[in-house]
Amino acid sequence: MFPSRLRVEMRANLKLALPLIAAQLAGVGMGATDTIMAGRLGPHALAAVAVSVNINMAFFIFFLGLFMAASAIVAQRRGAGLAPESLGRYARTLFRLALLVAALWCLAVQLIAAPAIRALGLDADTTALAIPYLRAYAFSAFGLSFWFALRFVAEGLEATRPVMLAGLVGLVVNALLNWLLIFGFGPVPALGVTGSGIATSLACVVMAASLATFYRRHHLLAPLQLFAGQGDEPGALRETLRLGLPIALILLAEAGLFVVVAMLMARLGENTVAAYQIAINFASVVFMIPLGIGFATTVRVGFFTGAGNAAAARFAGLVGMGMGTGNAAFNATLMLVFGGMIAALYTSDTGIAAQAVGFLVLAAVFQLADGLQATANGALRGLKDTRLPMAITLASYWLVGLPVAWWLCFYTPLAVDGLWWGLTAGLAAAAIGLTVRFQKLTGR
Repeated sequence: MFPSRLRVEMRANLKLALPLIAAQLAGVGMGATDTIMAGRLGPHALAAVAVSVNINMAFFIFFLGLFMAASAIVAQRRGAGLAPESLGRYARTLFRLALLVAALWCLAVQLIAAPAIRALGLDADTTALAIPYLRAYAFSAFGLSFWFALRFVAEGLEATRPVMLAGLVGLVVNALLNWLLIFGFGPVPALGVTGSGIATSLACVVMAASLATFYRRHHLLAPLQLFAGQGDEPGALRETLRLGLPIALILLAEAGLFVVVAMLMARLGENTVAAYQIAINFASVVFMIPLGIGFATTVRVGFFTGAGNAAAARFAGLVGMGMGTGNAAFNATLMLVFGGMIAALYTSDTGIAAQAVGFLVLAAVFQLADGLQATANGALRGLKDTRLPMAITLASYWLVGLPVAWWLCFYTPLAVDGLWWGLTAGLAAAAIGLTVRFQKLTGR
């Protein structure tokens, strides 16, 4: 039986985390919808979507990290007892940043779409589909940028249920618009794979607009008077960028490591790549749970830090880290026990499935480190500590993880398994470094 104080903190964390986990899964579902719908058009359309989404992903991850700073800033200000009108001015300032980010993001993707896709050397049919799809998909930057701004302000206020509901609205609208614009219906022409890009861009706008409506009537959001009030906060942009840019680089460093490992996997054969994709896809889905706990931990730590209660902030951070690691252990157990069933969901090829089962065992090992580093990063964000965590993360992934993966794969009998152990080494180094950093900061 958990002590009462621990039960209270775990319950408070989960109350925030569960809607955020659902929202994260809805986002994953939007990507899956695009892939499934495009797959019905044939392999060229499927490849066009996959390539285009990966090109856009670097921008998505970077700007997601940039806006994640808002949840810590808002949580600390709320803990310090700042008036809702002050938080409203901060949110309106964040809107200015969202508009700038959206314009730069969309323009950058439009400019690189054709040269980047042609540089990949794809066949002519795939290239012809990918370029217009990516250009249409680029407009999702507008909906997503405002979604990021609205979402992380809401998280900082502990208004996570509206985030979940708006995310689910986006998922449903994305599915309906994909079906309508890809295949056509009545007066609506069939636009093929380009229709999928348009559908996703529109669905992102609807998702952001859905969340915006809660700012008019939700009891935690309405007091901000986001749309009725006036004025912004000039210094807020500087604070957001100072905290957000290191977070963005942390996310890019982790994503980049997995991309490089996938490229190394490609050197080892198509079946190996397919098996890796199965294992890493399942691992990514279940990772949404410790990631959501990490988001909630940011808010809990941030609130207590703003309130000047250092002991409660430390306790909230440690509880969140324990919950993330505990969930990761559960996820790892699923992979170890049900690896065969999981692989069978993805493929009927017995050779690929067998290799995927082996990869799921290795993926289970790094779940523990990944769950801990995600929640430790969340706890440190709550303290508004992002610069040193960025250095720890970059060093762990690129000076430990990648060299170890390369050496074990190409210079030891472990071969392809060595790439997984390299990932584990990088994540473990980050988890240890970030945990020590949190203990040092909060133990003073």
